[in-house]
Amino acid sequence: MILHLSPVWTLVIDFTAWLAIHVGVSVWLYYLRPELFNPESWLYRARLWESNGRLYQTIFKVKTWKKFLPDGAAVAKNGFRKNHLGSRQAGYLHRFISETCRAELTHWIIGVSWPVFFIWNDWWITLIMLAYAIIVNIPCIISQRYNRIRLKSALCQITERK
Repeated sequence: MILHLSPVWTLVIDFTAWLAIHVGVSVWLYYLRPELFNPESWLYRARLWESNGRLYQTIFKVKTWKKFLPDGAAVAKNGFRKNHLGSRQAGYLHRFISETCRAELTHWIIGVSWPVFFIWNDWWITLIMLAYAIIVNIPCIISQRYNRIRLKSALCQITERK
């Protein structure tokens, strides 16, 4: 801990910092063009161990809880909503896939920002911040990866028919 604050101020700054991180990262990535989020890049491409998304359903039961996750696009004026499939058109699916990449990156950046809390928190409180980062962001990352794998499969089926 670099700064020594009262418990009340520490709590206020913790809440404010998380809010600023969530909003700041979301707004920053919102203004990037969808074309910048390549689903074939290292971070986003499906891994063998994901078993075409089956891992997420088998181990994490993603279908049972993903509907309860908030869609951050709801707060943006022109945000791309990802809570349901709006079309089976190839262009729409491409956009949806890139938006899952944007959402995943958003949650990775938010999730890895927890070390900043070492500045004004004791180490054990910073571990609580780490737990918060994991609990809040990992389900969203899992959901985006699961959806992207399914969407890419649907896109392949559409393009094979043509």
